[in-house]
This record gives sequence, structure tokens and C-alpha cells, in this order.
Amino acid sequence: MSIFEYAPAPESRAIVSLKPSYGLFIGGEFVDGSGSFKSISPSSEEVLAEVAEASEADVDRAVAAARKAYEQVWGKMSGAERAKYLFRIARIIQERGRELAVLESLDNGKPIRESRDVDIPLVAAHFFYYAGWADKLDHAGFGASPRPLGVAGQIIPWNFPLLMLAWKIAPALACGNTVVLKPAETTPLTALLFAEICQQAELPPGVVNILTGAGAAGAALVAHPDVDKVAFTGSTEVGRIIARTVAGTNKRVTLELGGKAANIVFEDAPVDQAVEGIVNGIFFNQGHVCCAGSRLLVQESISEEVLESLKRRMSTLRVGDPLDKNTDIGAINSAEQLARIKELTAAGEQEGAEAWSPPCELPSRGFWFRPTIFTGVSQAHRIAREEIFGPVLSVLTFRTPAEAVEKANNTPYGLSAGIWTEKGSRILAVADQLRAGVVWANTFNKFDPTSPFGGYKESGYGREGGRHGLEAYLAH
Repeated sequence: MSIFEYAPAPESRAIVSLKPSYGLFIGGEFVDGSGSFKSISPSSEEVLAEVAEASEADVDRAVAAARKAYEQVWGKMSGAERAKYLFRIARIIQERGRELAVLESLDNGKPIRESRDVDIPLVAAHFFYYAGWADKLDHAGFGASPRPLGVAGQIIPWNFPLLMLAWKIAPALACGNTVVLKPAETTPLTALLFAEICQQAELPPGVVNILTGAGAAGAALVAHPDVDKVAFTGSTEVGRIIARTVAGTNKRVTLELGGKAANIVFEDAPVDQAVEGIVNGIFFNQGHVCCAGSRLLVQESISEEVLESLKRRMSTLRVGDPLDKNTDIGAINSAEQLARIKELTAAGEQEGAEAWSPPCELPSRGFWFRPTIFTGVSQAHRIAREEIFGPVLSVLTFRTPAEAVEKANNTPYGLSAGIWTEKGSRILAVADQLRAGVVWANTFNKFDPTSPFGGYKESGYGREGGRHGLEAYLAH
């Protein structure tokens, strides 16, 4: 049988005009920060830009600008008028979609195919969706006259930089709040390009403010006395710190934290379809997904068949240049995250689990990790309990549906789960018993702006997306 080799299919970088340096976006303008840091490309380790670092004084300036815009303009504006700005932003995102996708892949390391076909279309869809809600809040089920909260302080992670921005900013603005957003320090560039889009859309100054920086800037934003609402997506450890910081204040909080999702495959599941879902569940975005299906629970009677099919499919995955349209798995986001993945996979082998990776050549520069599965995993293993946040899958088996549910729920997290079976009754019965905020049936990692997302237990509280996503930004 002849094997056809993929020819390189690189996306051009020329569409992105990177500036040597970027300031903070406060009050509708780019201004100098108190310090600076470098944003690097994880696939090549090249410096992409020098980015301003926000201090506590910069946080004060941004919150003051957001408060002024809220009290004088945005909070008084009708929902129909706010909607026009959101629609305008959504259309500009679509128009500049290719530019945003290339920049996201450069700064984050994810394959261009994902940023182009998943992230950016969903970003635009969130702004379109919440634009539609802006003049209908009286009919959203939160009382006759729901009011905005005021200034929202928002902190987003590095795994979906622009999509997480959209999840946070779109509902906040639709409800009449103003925003101070801090992107992750390793992926600030698409948030800064979004700031330019706000200027292009002629959004009133101060409605959206972007503060780049590290954890200190985020901590100052959370603790700021003039912030009315805190929204955070990130690690459970930081979520606990935020919960302690806001305890005893009147601030509203939503936390979307870590996960250790179970992807459950029953013996009557369509194996080829399930394998595609398993691969999508854990290797999408290099496994940098809080709801990743990082624990595969497969019924004993088909475990060998599923593993054989899964290994065959993994052998076709292409690891490499994120800007190549043929790439399936891009770069790990940072040296720090790569070290974390290596530490936990080493622990898996030390504890007796067996690792397997398909043969593939990794680039000599950048941060890379082969897609890996572990068999012989017990529930006591660290790799079955701790969030690895990388392309690493732990495989466990079960005999009965009751055992599958018990193992799936045996985690401090509760963000997502997947069920693979041909029986609709089994889907409903098992989903009802799973302690997970999102349960996918015969699919995985499907997102839509109309559908709420959030977790239980150490995966946080509150919901983002859908009508439910409005509630966190309204006083009623």
C-alpha cells in the first residue's frame, strides 16, 4: 500500500503586523505600564513582542476608567444601543478572523486549524449571541428590571486566550457592565489586538480595559474595592485564593477551575466514532483544556479493541509547526507547563502504569510533548487524580455501569464527562448520576454560546454561556 506524505501547508504570518512593544489599554487608549515582559512563541521560543506589565497603580487607573465609563455612559445606555456595539465587534472579529487565528497560534502554540476553525468562529458567535440578549434582559427570567452590577474584574487563562475573553466580556457588556480584563502573561497578544478592535468599533472609552501582567496584577484587580464582580477561569489553587480574597465583601464571583473528566465508553458504543471522540477529548489543544477527557473509562469486554484502534489513530496524529494546516498537535504553551507534564508522567511510570506514545519526531526548538496514553492505571495513581493539562490520557476499565459511575465521580473535580453508547436510556440514566456540569453524549468538546458551561466541587461555581451566563452580571 502506498503512503502519501503530507506536503508542508504553512499559513502565512504576513497577515499579522506585530508591534515591537505594546502598552496597557486603559480608557480607550494604549498607555505605558510600570514595567514590561516578553511574550514568546512556544513553538520556536522567539520573542514576539515586549508587553507592558501592570502595577497596582495601573489597576487603580483601569478600574477608575471603567467606573467612569459605567456611570457616565455604558450603564445609562439602552440595551438596543449596547447591542449595536456588540454586533459591530462581532463583525470586525469575523472580518479579521484570519489575522486573529494566526496571532493566536503564534502566541499560544495551538494548531492553526483549531484557532481558525474553532476558536475564532466561537469568539464571534459569543458576541453575536449576547448582542441579541442586550435589549431583552427584562425577559431573561431574572426579574422585571435586572440591573448591571458595575465594574467587572476578569482574569483569563492561556489555553483559549481569545475565546475566554469572549466568554467573559460579551455577557458583561450585554448586561451593561464595564470591564477590566487581565489576560494570561504567556498569551497577551490577541487580547491586545481585541483592544484595537474595540477602538475600531468606536466602543466608548473605558468600557473595556486590558491589563497585561502576571499574578500580582490579577491579585490587585481581585482585591480592588471598586470592583463589583470577579470572573476567573484558571487553576483550582488560584481559585481558592480568589475565594478567600473576596470572602466577606459584596463582590459577586464566578470561578471556572480545573477538571479531570471521565470519558466513558460502553461495550455497545460505535468504536471508531468513540475513538475519534477520545482523541478529540484529550489531544485537542494539546490537552490544554479544563474539560479534557483525561480519564478514559472503557468497558472490559471491548478494552483491547478500543486500545488497538486508539493507538492506530494516534499514530496518524501530526505533531509540529502550529502554523502548518496539517498539524494536529502543536506546542505546549510554556516551559513551566511542559515541566509539569513531564513531572506527572514520570510519576505515572514510577507508580507502575505503562506509557505508550506513537513514534514521531519533535522539533528541536520550542516546547513539545508526544501524545501519550497510560494503561495499567489505578484510581490511586497521581495521573488518575491530578490535572495534567497536557496530551496525556489515563486508561481505566470497568465492568458495570454502576462501577463506571463510581469511578467517574471519584475525583475532587466535576466539570465535564462523556458517555459513548448506542442506548439513549443508558445515556440519560448515567448522565443523571454523574457529578459533572457538562455531560456530552457520543461526542466531546462541543461548545456553543447558547449552552451554559461550569462545574461542581473543585471545578468552581457559576455558569458561563447561554441565558445562565447573564445572571452572573446582573443584580436582581
